[in-house]
Amino acid sequence: MTETAVIEGRAAALAIDNLDTDQIMPKQFLRGIDKSGLDKGLLYDLRFDENGRPKPDCVLNRPDYADVSILISGSNFGCGSSREHAVWGLLEFGIRAVVASSFAEIFYSNAVNNRLMLVTLPQDKIARALADAADPNRNHVSIDVATLRFRSASVDAPFALSARHRRMFLEGLDVIGMTLTYRQQIGAFAERHWSEQPWLRDVAARTYQRLHSP
Repeated sequence: MTETAVIEGRAAALAIDNLDTDQIMPKQFLRGIDKSGLDKGLLYDLRFDENGRPKPDCVLNRPDYADVSILISGSNFGCGSSREHAVWGLLEFGIRAVVASSFAEIFYSNAVNNRLMLVTLPQDKIARALADAADPNRNHVSIDVATLRFRSASVDAPFALSARHRRMFLEGLDVIGMTLTYRQQIGAFAERHWSEQPWLRDVAARTYQRLHSP
């Protein structure tokens, strides 16, 4: 079990419904070939004005939220295009979890496959968690992945997570790592498949050799 069994830290409130991936990571920050620097593009138009100056009223620019690691937001978080950069930008910024009443399906898959924790709670619980996060004296949040429990100053509630994604978090696995845990079963299936249908083994290579042989 890894340290990600419990995710805890300061939460920030972004009470915005339908916060889409174009807002989370604007298109001008998609030009790089790796993830570095994506933290600068995260929620850029919310954080900066047209001259690139930080907006003082944005919670993510406030000094008392400098170490924020959890976002509490509105419904349908991550809708819009399927860009994975939105997830990478959140992680590069230091966000380890997002809590909302609902998430866009593709964003959800991108997030959990990159080990960005997503917690879905009923709307009434989200309203209370948003109020907690808006108060710097009450905005500490704990997300226990082992027991599937969310806790803030005024909320103590269970949340659902698939067995596969829960295991990934608890064992510190990404998608490739999770797949490799089934290496023995995959190998056994392949051997059984080839033994039952040997004429299919390396058929592409053998066809290529036959077509190109003198």
